[in-house]
Amino acid sequence: MSETDLSNDVSNLRNECRSETVRVSSPELEKILYKPIPVLDHGFIRVIDYMGTDSSVVQAARVSYGVGTKKTQEDRGLINYLMRHGHTTPFEMCELKLHVKLPIFVMRHWIRHRTANVNEYSARYSVLSNEFYVPEADQISRQSETNKQGKSEDTLDAAKAAEILDIMRSINGESYEKYSHMLNDLSLTRELARTILPVSVYTEMYWKIDLHNLMHFLKLRADSHAQYEIRCYADVIMDIIKKWMPYTHDAFINYRQKSVSVPKNCLELINRAIKGEKISQEDSGLSKGEWLEFTKNFSIDRHDLA
Repeated sequence: MSETDLSNDVSNLRNECRSETVRVSSPELEKILYKPIPVLDHGFIRVIDYMGTDSSVVQAARVSYGVGTKKTQEDRGLINYLMRHGHTTPFEMCELKLHVKLPIFVMRHWIRHRTANVNEYSARYSVLSNEFYVPEADQISRQSETNKQGKSEDTLDAAKAAEILDIMRSINGESYEKYSHMLNDLSLTRELARTILPVSVYTEMYWKIDLHNLMHFLKLRADSHAQYEIRCYADVIMDIIKKWMPYTHDAFINYRQKSVSVPKNCLELINRAIKGEKISQEDSGLSKGEWLEFTKNFSIDRHDLA
């Protein structure tokens, strides 16, 4: 089965599924079920299935806290409490299954998160399509001199960017031509023919994960420090969660994604600054890197700093 056939089969599911359900469901997520959401140049994400909603998190929490909780806290307040205090078990009661089309190098980032169930398109059994990721010119940047796994803020000039894109397209086209030649003309096995393709070629997978581990994935991959390409996928998943579980989405942003952990020594420095004491790196006990993070994360007035 080719990737196109696989995608068509999934698309047909939306027309075939008309059964009623008595289980909890998300009206907004139902609207996009099985529909591909474009990502990058040839990729997509689509929701295949899900289990639970915000109410499921609350229901699971109330088993632990007792029936009295329902009378004293609203659903949003309880979800905020769970997120704020790191009570993760109720979020594990909800799951999301996605069909994702993505470049292999993004897949290798993705698979680092070993808390999901994954089934990937197999190039041992099927022929890969002639689709390769090629970045936009504004994503062609220099290697960072301080971050070994990241890029600098400076993009390359137009001439160099154009040359790089030409090289990428040329290698992609030539490798697929040789791949097809070995398969069709030389009768080489698929499992060996695939070895000459670059990691920019697209693959597909089904990916199922519980909500707690999904939020850990998003904490890392929807971050500005993550590689651009996987961040594009993470941003789409963030939008999916907003449709699926709006209360959890808001609590995640407030207490996880947009929050910072405060170490004990930094908390002591904040208290000193609040009391009017001038603080400096020299007497803070922080390294240079820790001091830079501290002053960046906390809006302490500059007059409080020595």
